[in-house]
Amino acid sequence: MKQFFKFTFASMLGFVLAGFLVFIIFVGIIVSVASFGSKETVVVPEKTILMVSLDQPIGERSSDNPFAHFSFGNPDASKQLGLNDIVSTLKKASTDSKVRGIYLELSDVPSGQATIEEIRNALIDFKKSGKFIVSYSEAFTQKSYYLASVSDKIYLNPAGAMEFKGMVGQVMFFKGLLDKIDVQAQVIRHGKFKSAIEPFLFDKMSEANKVQTLTFITGMWNHMLAGISASRNIPVEDLNAIANEYKIHLPADAVRLKMVDKLMYKDELLDELKGRVDVKNYKDLKFMKLGKYAKAPEPDKKSSDNTIAIIYANGNIISGEGDEGSIGSERISKAIRKARLDDKVKAVVLRVNSPGGSALASDIIWREMLLTKKAKPVVVSMGDVAASGGYYISCAADKIYAYPNTITGSIGVFGIIPNMKEMFNKNLGITFDEVKTNPYADYITVTRPMNDAEKKIITGDIENIYSTFITHVSEGRKMTVAQIDSIGQGRVWSGVDAKRIGLVDEFGGLNDAIKEAARLAKLKDYRTMDLPEQKDTFEQLMEAFTGDNTSVFLKKEMGPAYPYFHYLSQMSKMKGIQALMPYEFDIK
Repeated sequence: MKQFFKFTFASMLGFVLAGFLVFIIFVGIIVSVASFGSKETVVVPEKTILMVSLDQPIGERSSDNPFAHFSFGNPDASKQLGLNDIVSTLKKASTDSKVRGIYLELSDVPSGQATIEEIRNALIDFKKSGKFIVSYSEAFTQKSYYLASVSDKIYLNPAGAMEFKGMVGQVMFFKGLLDKIDVQAQVIRHGKFKSAIEPFLFDKMSEANKVQTLTFITGMWNHMLAGISASRNIPVEDLNAIANEYKIHLPADAVRLKMVDKLMYKDELLDELKGRVDVKNYKDLKFMKLGKYAKAPEPDKKSSDNTIAIIYANGNIISGEGDEGSIGSERISKAIRKARLDDKVKAVVLRVNSPGGSALASDIIWREMLLTKKAKPVVVSMGDVAASGGYYISCAADKIYAYPNTITGSIGVFGIIPNMKEMFNKNLGITFDEVKTNPYADYITVTRPMNDAEKKIITGDIENIYSTFITHVSEGRKMTVAQIDSIGQGRVWSGVDAKRIGLVDEFGGLNDAIKEAARLAKLKDYRTMDLPEQKDTFEQLMEAFTGDNTSVFLKKEMGPAYPYFHYLSQMSKMKGIQALMPYEFDIK
C-alpha cells in the first residue's frame, strides 16, 4: 500500500509538472507569435487600394493586447484598430504615393455617432489629397450610409437594401419586472431631467425625458442630414421627405433618389476599381486592409522633448483601478498626476467617452484635473458620450471640444436603494429580525423600506453633491451657479446645444484638441504620449488565461440582448451616489 501511494503521488506530481511545462511552452509560443506579428515589416505595393471595413465596435485607442480578436482558425483575422489609429492611419495614407484610394466595404458600423463623425472627417481630409474613395454595400444602415456619403461614388448590390428613416431613441423599462418579483426601487434624485432612474419607477418615458431625448436626437439627425446634403448635393428637405415617406423600399429607389450612384454586383465593382488604378486583371488589384497598413513604416518625424499627454478616460466611472473598459479613479488620477509632474509634458488632453458613474470617483478625478490646469494647459476632447460624471471630470479644462453629435451635459445626481422585503417574504418565505446598538446601525439596508429619517439623510447627501457638482462646473465654465443650475437638472444635451449654452467651447475631434493644447502651450514641435500605459504582453496573457471571460461568452450567446443584461448588471454593482447619464438608450 505504501509503495502504491508513492507510485501514485509520483505519477500525479509528474503529471502536474508536465502540464505546467506544456503550459509554459504554449505561452512561449503564443508570445513569440504575437511578438513576431507586432514586428512584422509591411511592404506597401504600388497602386495599393486601402480596404476599410468597420464592422466591429471601435474603441478609443488600439489595444496592445496581441490576443484581441486572435483566431487560430482564421489566419487573416486582425484586431480592430482604435479610433486613434484609424484617424492617424488615414492621414498617413493621404500622403503615401503608393496608396491610390480607399475602398469602403460597409454594412453596419456598431459605434457611436461621434466616433463615426471623427472617421468621416478623417475621410474628408483624405479626399483633399485628390485620391478616390469608393463605397460598396449589400445593405447600408443609416450609420454606414452617413460614413459612405463622403465617397466619390456609392454603390449598392442590386439585391441589397438601404435604410433611411430617421432616428429613434428607445428606452427599456424594468418597472413591470420589479413588480412581478415584489421589489420596490427607492429613489432620491436632484434634477427634474435626471431620468437614469425612470426604468425602475415607470413603464414609459416621462414628459421631461421625452422632451430632452427628442431634442438631442433631433439635433443629431439634423446634423447627419446636413452632412449628407453637403456631400450628395441633395437638399435637406428632400432628405427629410425620403425618411418621412419611407421612400426607399427597393435598391432602385436609392438610385432614383440619388442616394446611391449605381447598383452593382461585386465583380462589376472590381471592374470599376481596375479602371481607377489602371490595371487590366483582377489579380493585379492590390488591396490592403487598414489594420495591416497601420503597421507600414511612416516617414521619419522630427523628434522633440516637448510632449502632449493624451489621457484616455473610457467607460463607466468607478472607484479603484478600473481597466481599459472603465474609468477607475485611482488609475486615471495617477495618469493625470504623472502628466502634471513630468516636466517634458507641456500640455494635457483628456479624451472622455463616458456616461458617468460614481460621484465620489468623479470628484477625485476632477481634483487632479484642477491641479493640472494650474500647472499647464488642459484640453478635453469628448467622444460619443461625456455626460454626468463624464462632464464632471471635464469641466475644469481650459477648453472643451466635442462633436455636434456628442451626448453631454446630464448635470445631476441620484441614488437608488432597492426595498426587497416583499420579495424575500412573499416569494421566498424569508423574514428578517434584528437588534441594534444605535438607531442607524442598519442604515442603509435592502431588507425593509427606508424611514423618513433615512430619506432625509440621503436627500441631504444628494443635494450636497449636486451643489458641489454645479459649483465646479460654474467655476470651470466661468458662469454663475444659477446659470449652470438652469441648464443642469440632469438634462442631456447634444453637442450642438451644449455649445450654444456654453457647456462646450468648440466642435472638433481629438486632433483638434491636441492642436489647441499645443497652441495654448506655445509649442511648434511636439510629440504625443498615451496614458494610462497599457499592460505588457505577458500581463495581458496571464489575464486572458486566469481572468473572468464570462462577458465574452455572454455577448456571443445573448447577441442583441446583451446590452440590456449588461445594463442591469452594472446597475446592481453601483455603490454610493451616482452622477450617471439617464438610462441605457439605443439610438437607431
